This record gives sequence, C-alpha cells and structure tokens, in this order.
Amino acid sequence: MKAAIVGISGQELTAGERALLRACPPAGVILFGRNVADPLQLAALVADLRRVLSAGAVLAVDQEGGRVARLRPPHWLGHPPAGAIGARFLENPAAGLRAAWLTGALIGGQCLGTGFDVVCAPVLDVRTPGASDVVGDRAFGESAADVARLGRAAAQGLLAGGVQPVMKHAPGHGRARVDSHESLPRVEANDLERDFSPFRANMDMPWAMTAHILYTGLDPDRPATLSPLVIGRVIRGMMGFDGVLVSDDLAMGALQGDPAARALGALAAGCDLALYCPGDAEGTEAVLRACPDVTSRAAGRLRRSRVLAAARRLPLDPDRMAAARDRALGTV
Repeated sequence: MKAAIVGISGQELTAGERALLRACPPAGVILFGRNVADPLQLAALVADLRRVLSAGAVLAVDQEGGRVARLRPPHWLGHPPAGAIGARFLENPAAGLRAAWLTGALIGGQCLGTGFDVVCAPVLDVRTPGASDVVGDRAFGESAADVARLGRAAAQGLLAGGVQPVMKHAPGHGRARVDSHESLPRVEANDLERDFSPFRANMDMPWAMTAHILYTGLDPDRPATLSPLVIGRVIRGMMGFDGVLVSDDLAMGALQGDPAARALGALAAGCDLALYCPGDAEGTEAVLRACPDVTSRAAGRLRRSRVLAAARRLPLDPDRMAAARDRALGTV
C-alpha cells in the first residue's frame, strides 16, 4: 500500500478512480460531505471502496461534531461541538466528562456502523483569544488541562464505539492567527507548553495529525508537517508519540509546491502517511504515484491501532446513550 490517504471526487467511484486505486493502492480513503448523500448511497460507496482497496486500508472521516461533521441530520444523529462540551465541563466537570465520552461513543458507533474505521477527532488544540476561528468551538476550551481531560474522554468513547481516533493538530494549532486552509500561520512564541501539554498527556492515542503551522522557535523555515525537527524532536521525541502520524490535508493553502512534492516532504519529515483530500484526478494520481509504500514501522503502527480499537469496542445502545448525553449536557 502507498503511504497516502486520499479523497475521491463524488458520491460514487469513477472508472478512473477505481483503476487508480487498484493500480496504486493507498493506505486509505477519506470521505467528505461531497461524498455523502444518504445511508443507502453511502453504504453502496463504502462497499465499492472495500472491494477496490487493499485489505488493510482504512476508511476515514472528519466527524468531530458541531460544524465539522460529514454525517448529518436528518439521516444521522447530530453532535455538539467540543466547545459546548467544554462549557458544560466548566459548570459541572463530571457531567462534561460524561458528555465527552458519550459523544465520542455515539460518533464512534455511528461511524463504524456506516463503514468507517478511523475518525479524525478529537481536537486537542487549546483555544486562544485573538486567534483565527478555524479552531474556535472545535476546541474544548482555553485550559490545556481541561482540553487534555476532555480529549481523552472523547477518544476513549470513540474507541468504545469501535473506531480509531486521531488527535489533532499536533503539536498545537490553537495560537494560529490565520486559517491554515488559506495561508501559513506563524507562531512566534517560544514557550509552547500550553499548546503541547494536551498532546503529551494523550500520547497513548493510536493516531495523530500534524499542524500546518510554522513555529519559528522550533524550525524557522518549515511548518510542522514538513519539519523533521518538529516531528522528530517534539512529536516523536519530547512528546513520545509512537502511533500513526498522518499529515493534515496537503492541499491546504498553508503549503507550497505541487501535490507530489508536498506528500514526499511530509513523509521525509517523519509522517507515516500523507493526506491529500480534494479528490481531483490529477493531484490524487500524482500523490499516489509519487508516494513510496508504507514502511514496516508504519505498518506495525497501523496494525496496533486496529487491534486497540477492536479490543476497546463495547456493546452500546445509541438511543440510551443519546438520552444520557442530553442529560449530561443539561439539555433536557
């Protein structure tokens, strides 16, 4: 399998996509709102993807709750943003932690039942006053300690639902003053303990996603996704993360260069997998043909993550859990 996760263009595979995924099998496919219409359509697409992809490939989705959700009402249960859970935690810590776990478990069970095995959540960025709202209410709050606790609860819920959680965006996106989808944020601060600590506290999570942030005190030349210094010394070194490390979407405006060069740069910096999301035929093919196969170390990390999710899965009653979450959030 190629060391890449890629998007597709629409609600069904095109003939070209099917041929490319067979010729250059990726480590996974990630789906977005453009790929989802209703349960019947999604089930058919997932079944088609599973027929085409390699046995060990993952199907991933961004399903944080709030504004970042690909499975939405009326076909699927809606979920609150992390910020609402964090606000409840400030009122009642036990209720907030319960709501975080239940939301994770509900999302996990929902996604597993739909055919996904990797969910790109929770967000462990710490909300910072004056920063871009690209994080905003996607963060659990402004306290690093609270974010660490609530993020762990949400991740444990996702595992209970049977999926592999991805903490994002390491080593911390909360200070960014511009949207990395559009341009490269620069963080000049040298004391980044507040940003790092939620990730360090959750280093046993199976997956992490990098941030397209230039931390000038760590590497003045390269954003974290492309920086061997940030990945090697901070994420793998100081933080001690030994799970699957995937880049954020390499098509974002924060980065420069063609898609293949971006993917190779992320892998050279230390990412296990390059993530390329737009689903455009030219860029997707360039990434898949350029990327090498998954390394043996990365393959081992992927196996461990699958085993962990299977071992942590619990029998869950979504109706009872949804009612319990409403009570925990104080909405009933």
